[in-house]
Amino acid sequence: MGKRYWIGFDLGGTKMLAAVYDEQYECLGRSRKKTKGFQGEKAGLDRVVKCIHDAINDADRSVDDLQAIGIGCPGPVDPGKGILLQAPNLGWKNVPISAELSKEFDKPVVLTNDVDAGVFGEYRFGAGKGAKSLLGVFPGTGIGGGFVYNGEIFQGANISCMEIGHIPTIPNGPIASAGLPGSLESVSSRLSIASLVAQAAYRGEAPLIVEQAGTDLSNIRSGLLADAIKQEEPIVTEIISRAIIQLGRSVAGFVHMLAPERIVLGGGLAEAMPEFMLQKIHEGMQEWLLPEYRKVSDVVVAKLGDDASVQGAAAWARHVLEQKAK
Repeated sequence: MGKRYWIGFDLGGTKMLAAVYDEQYECLGRSRKKTKGFQGEKAGLDRVVKCIHDAINDADRSVDDLQAIGIGCPGPVDPGKGILLQAPNLGWKNVPISAELSKEFDKPVVLTNDVDAGVFGEYRFGAGKGAKSLLGVFPGTGIGGGFVYNGEIFQGANISCMEIGHIPTIPNGPIASAGLPGSLESVSSRLSIASLVAQAAYRGEAPLIVEQAGTDLSNIRSGLLADAIKQEEPIVTEIISRAIIQLGRSVAGFVHMLAPERIVLGGGLAEAMPEFMLQKIHEGMQEWLLPEYRKVSDVVVAKLGDDASVQGAAAWARHVLEQKAK
């Protein structure tokens, strides 16, 4: 009984991570690999299998003691059927991940969206611990969202939901990854912020950025943006402020709908500039919230980093199986 364990898996656009957890969610072993989604679904699933086996070996455990595998995926999923419906960053579509991994390991496999898994991880073990309800907002290349209420991930009947990055924000605004003009992610994601900063650098308006990254968008990461804030680079501070305040306005809309007890901000931007992020989110929220809702939700920064999704995926898989057994 003491050797029972669960596996959490985070399938990312660039990397994949598997972690082995015991009964108390202590990490016993892990494995990380590049995803290489461009190689296709079959090669990708083979890498997932290899990554899981490597994590089990790292933990010095037998597959016999494995209870279940929880997987967070970068895109909408059908949780009941265990199908990754679409992963734009991987180019995968309608992949029966649960069925394929169940064949390999002969164990239950529970699929969820990666941000849902991360928010559940923060709810159980991190910044959301103790809250009745938790809204997660994770700005990165896009903007992911998740909502946990009374210990349950909020999901649609046949599909994951809370795709907050695609809500309309600015009429006929910039086009983001899904091709929707003026979506929230086209305005407030780290990628959209970095794009505007790169343009400012190209115009010679952001000397700190030019000195450290040139005008190459791929080099303008969250840490560099945080440095620009600390050094009070005017145009960069203005760009980031506008984007995060708009994100705060949109978060206010979700407070009106869901009234979460707590809101957790995750992703590289929140980790790199937590105080600035919280300040600007609050500005946007207070500007847009009805008076009765202004003290409903506490806003905090995520605590678990990369471990949120893997630990959350493992815990969610265990929760789902325990609920089925009742």
